[in-house]
Amino acid sequence: MNNESTQKQGLNPRKAAIGVAAFMAVAAALATAGILERVHSAHVLASTTTELAPPTVLAAPARSGAPVSQLTLPGNVTAYSDAPIYARTSGYLTRWYFDIGSRVKKGALLATIASPEVDQQLLQAEADLATTEANAKNARIQADRYSSLVKTDAVSRQETDTYVNQAAALSASVRSAQANVARLKQLAAFEKIYAPFDGVLTARTVDNGQLIDSGVGKELFHMQANQTLRVYAYVPQLYSGAVHRGDKIPVSFAEHPGSSYTGTLVRTADAIDPTSRTLLVEIDVDNKDGNLLPGSLAQVHIKTGGTAPSMIIPSASLIFRKEGLRVGVITGGNRAHLVPVVVGENDGASVQIVSGISATDAVIQDPPDSLVEGQQVKVVTSAAAEGGH
Repeated sequence: MNNESTQKQGLNPRKAAIGVAAFMAVAAALATAGILERVHSAHVLASTTTELAPPTVLAAPARSGAPVSQLTLPGNVTAYSDAPIYARTSGYLTRWYFDIGSRVKKGALLATIASPEVDQQLLQAEADLATTEANAKNARIQADRYSSLVKTDAVSRQETDTYVNQAAALSASVRSAQANVARLKQLAAFEKIYAPFDGVLTARTVDNGQLIDSGVGKELFHMQANQTLRVYAYVPQLYSGAVHRGDKIPVSFAEHPGSSYTGTLVRTADAIDPTSRTLLVEIDVDNKDGNLLPGSLAQVHIKTGGTAPSMIIPSASLIFRKEGLRVGVITGGNRAHLVPVVVGENDGASVQIVSGISATDAVIQDPPDSLVEGQQVKVVTSAAAEGGH
């Protein structure tokens, strides 16, 4: 029936089958071509991405410089004494007497706290002490009386011992009551807050009428003694032998250009930090005129004797990170390694590296800001860069 129907419609079954097969072949070819084209495009994209992903950096070895005669190290400036001031008794702040920036003497009244609960407890403790003292006095009289009578057998030894022990117990109760009164008097004394040393108030975090809780939960004032400042610096291990207690060390500050201050090296850590291979030193600087501020950054200039060599690199090679100064060098596999360095003299165009790199290191000349430790890079030498120009 189907063949007859096909023949009636004028269609040749064999020709129809051939047409269908040809159509399928063309469709398959087109599909294959599309897939191959997509595969090729993906391969080209991956190759291009791989080629362009590593940043291109210019690397060149550092050149040798003159021996280092002076180190310039960053120094952290702190107050000689630094104290947060808290309340030792709870209550309401009645009044504060000094604000931030005020210079106060040791013992100056900073604020007063109203603490009626402590005042009432003190009154009660003093009354309890008076009662206990009266009872103890009466017990002592009784004990003395019985001790005299027992010698004539007028009273028994047992009654005498009872009164003697009672007198001793009440005497101990008196001492306990006295200690309680002393404790409450001390708490009442803490209603007045005094300056612990001569210095400057750098913070005030409370106001009149504010509820105050005792303890370290809330700082009332912050005080610093800045007549003398402590400057802390880290000296590289290589130059740790060049510093000694009592040395006079020049110190400069960016906010005072052209001015130099002289400090005294008063102490060292007497140990090399195994992480940074540096020696922590403290330099005390006189600040009686108050020109210098705690918390600032100083430049500490230490003479080294000029015996150790240095390396010279462009200033643009320095990488400023929160961990400190770094310089990028090329390691195996064209990967970047960020090396901590210590800087000597800096003339703006080039900088003297005291420690951290050697003449065999390929230093990244102008590293991108996004450079991270271990990142793959595409290295271009200085000779290739000049040839490109």
